[in-house]
Order: sequence, then C-alpha cells, then structure tokens
Amino acid sequence: MARIGEASSQVAPRDALARARLRASLVPDLLVEARRVVNTVIGGWHGRRKQGIGENFWQFRPYVEGEALARIDWRRSARDDHTYVRDLEWEAAHTVWLWADPSPSMLYKSSAAGVSKESRALVLILALAELLSRSGERIAWPGLTDPITSRNGAERVATLLNHAPTLSARPDLSMIRRFSDIVIAGDFLDPVDETREWLDVLARHGVRAHLIEVADPAEETFPYAGRTEFTDPETGKKLAAGRAELLGDDYRRLYLARRQELGAWCRRLGWSYTVNHTDRLASEALVRVHMAMSAEGGYAAGGRI
Repeated sequence: MARIGEASSQVAPRDALARARLRASLVPDLLVEARRVVNTVIGGWHGRRKQGIGENFWQFRPYVEGEALARIDWRRSARDDHTYVRDLEWEAAHTVWLWADPSPSMLYKSSAAGVSKESRALVLILALAELLSRSGERIAWPGLTDPITSRNGAERVATLLNHAPTLSARPDLSMIRRFSDIVIAGDFLDPVDETREWLDVLARHGVRAHLIEVADPAEETFPYAGRTEFTDPETGKKLAAGRAELLGDDYRRLYLARRQELGAWCRRLGWSYTVNHTDRLASEALVRVHMAMSAEGGYAAGGRI
C-alpha cells in the first residue's frame, strides 16, 4: 500500500529484468549488513547440542553398568570417587531451507522505516545462512539451490540471488521433506486461507516451518489522514479516500486479525511465527527465530535429523 507523495520506488517495477537488477544492486550491501547482524548475536548462537557420534566433547556423566570400559574417562574419574564416561556431541548435519518473499509489496518503505521490507527480509535470510553455515548445517533456497554445506554458504546464496533473472513469487515446496526446517520471511498480506493452502504441503510432509512477518510500521498503525490515494503494488489498482482516517479502525482490526489467525495456525502445527518491524533491529527477529529452532523438537534439541 503506497501513499501518494511517498517514495515512488515503493511501487514495484513491472519489468522482471528491472527487478533483477534492483535486487542485484542491493544484495552485496545486504550481505555486509547480514554479517554485521550476525556479529551482534553470534555469542549466543549454538549448534545442535545432543549426545551422539562426533569428535567434539559434550559432557561428563556417571558410568552405567554394562557400558564399554573404553568409554570411561579415567583421568576425570580419578578426581573423586565416581566413574565418569566422556560423551561426544552429535554432529549429523541438518537441512534448513531459507526463502525471502520477492513480491512487489515487499518493496514498500514508509518514512517511518529505515529500510524496505525486501531489504529486511533478505538481511534476515542471509544472516541465518551465515549462522547456519558456520554451525555446519546444510542450507538451501527452494528453486535457487539444493542443500549445500559450506562455511561461505551465505556468500554462495547471495551470488545466486545476484544472478537470478527472476524469483518465483511462491516457490515449489513439495521437494522439502520430513525432518527439515524452513524459514520464510515475507509480509504475509495475502488472505490467510491462501497462505495456509500454499504452506499446507509442509505440514503434510512433516516439515517444521518458522515464519517471519516483516512489517513496515505504517502498515500496522495506518497513520494516514485527509485525501489519500493508495496503490496496490501487486496489481497497480488505486483507491482514493477522501478522509483516510475513517478507514483506520477497520483497517487495523483486519490487519491484526490476519496476523493473529496465521500465528495461531502456526502454533497449532508446532511452527513459530515471529514479527519484525522495519523500524526495529533485525537481530531481534534473528534471536527469536534461533530460540524457536532450538526449542524442544527443533533441530538444536537434536529431535530432528
């Protein structure tokens, strides 16, 4: 929704090549910003923490009768009257799919926000790609790349985004299988029934999803008054309001009801739903998503392989 008099760049370019060039011009700076965000949260970021096959030390625990004697850590056991086993950390790589909504509505940026919704969504996804790659996880972008394991995974994804002529408004999610996670960053302004229909394949395949709603503060507060013309960035249709403030109460009720309904649906499925406003820090959403992914049943708890 774009108000007349606000930045004309809010209206999406119709030409796919123009969109691709615009995205390519943004990606290098967004990768730098994503790495800056990563550096603010990396101290609290941990990979999966579970006993299993691996090389890294996990914990000492008391010896249980029947276990192989070779597992006993004699040096630790000699320090007191108990016999201890040295457990290693489970290191099986996990696949996390990442996707940012490329639709025209994501270009919106009001005067109250520091960045567009598209920029914020890409920063969040690239930051997650960086963090997950550093943790040794496999990352993928549906329709752009198959799962990859690489320390420079974020850079590889950014390069692919730079050279992609087009990005699907809604990628095919049917190839994502059970025991994977997916993080989707978008504005989720479509009718809830349409969003649920699109994402239902993930629920049927046993995929755990984490939705990040990227919201411009003006979309939520509707700070418009007087004669105002609004433009739909998807269709170009216009709506002229003689006294825009009269639409405010109904608009805000419908806007928040959509969010609450979609969030409740996610919670019923065991998914997470995070809201990040573009006038707030990207790191806030990153921390919340990490906590959701680390919760019991998520990849960091070792409940999914």
